[in-house]
Amino acid sequence: MTQIDQAVDIREGEALDVAAVDRFMKQAIDGLAGEPTLRQYPGGASNLTYQVDYGDRSFVLRRPPFGHIAKSAHDMLREARVMQALKPVYPYVPSIVAICDDHSVLGCDFYVMERLQGIILRQDFPAGFELSEADTRRLCLNVIDKLVDLHRVDAKAAGLDALGKGPGYVQRQIGGWSSRFRKARTDDVGDFETVMAWLDAHQPADLAQVVIHNDFRFDNVVLNPDNPFEVIGVLDWEMATIGDPLMDLGNSLAYWIEADDEAPFQMLRRQPTHRPGMLTRKEVVAYYMERSGFHADRFDFYEIYGLFRLAVIIQQIYYRFYHGQTKDKRFAGFGHAANYLEQRCQRLIRESGL
Repeated sequence: MTQIDQAVDIREGEALDVAAVDRFMKQAIDGLAGEPTLRQYPGGASNLTYQVDYGDRSFVLRRPPFGHIAKSAHDMLREARVMQALKPVYPYVPSIVAICDDHSVLGCDFYVMERLQGIILRQDFPAGFELSEADTRRLCLNVIDKLVDLHRVDAKAAGLDALGKGPGYVQRQIGGWSSRFRKARTDDVGDFETVMAWLDAHQPADLAQVVIHNDFRFDNVVLNPDNPFEVIGVLDWEMATIGDPLMDLGNSLAYWIEADDEAPFQMLRRQPTHRPGMLTRKEVVAYYMERSGFHADRFDFYEIYGLFRLAVIIQQIYYRFYHGQTKDKRFAGFGHAANYLEQRCQRLIRESGL
């Protein structure tokens, strides 16, 4: 089925040592024979994801980006172990097949997981995938429900409570992302100082301590190709932790671009939230609060935090491009994107009246 998400040719500068991959895979997984075929998934701007095929057996390999990266970032071993712990209580996590901490193989930590064959909704619906407005709304609600389900996971029973650092999650996030931005700032990007000062001054208390994904979007959700309303997988657990559920929702809504949003924001759209039938950001917040039981009188702080955090992620990637650590041309305009997000945050701060 052509709607099933497909890997493509590997980008320049991101090829793997096929022989090294082959040796590791055959040592770690029984019954593999022949030479592997490697392709790369086009989505994502952080960790790199490859499809590794041995005949009709298909796997996914995840590794950090090439070039210099922050010491605490792109922790493949942590991501794999979080997924292993979550799998029994949140069945949408792909199964881990093998983990490698031997840098003589690929020069980095990486892991291999099962490949979930399904539909991933990226910037728009794939060719031949059409839903009515009512069905689009049904799909949208089903996807939001999976975030609600994640926030209901018993972290202690899953053995994940150690991921958290206790009370003060909101404060740690504002301090941490502010520090990361200052370290990654380039001369052609604004300083975000007014935004960081506002976030620091308007921090709410932690609402709860739950398992959060920290990057929950449509393009990290896998749909059943035979029943596209059914979510069969949730991907990209790199930033999962124990934290505040509304901070997680704010992160997700930073990517939730509506049909009538202004043109610079539309340029950042990576998921089909502009389609007729998709909930608006306000409707997402109302539905999530109704279903989850978590509530805040105002969502301004969480929305602005999510946009600021997205700006920092974009700027960290742009820093690598600006300094020649990656040649990926997709990142050339990320400085402009960070500048736009600063302006958007400043406008939302003014409109909040806080």
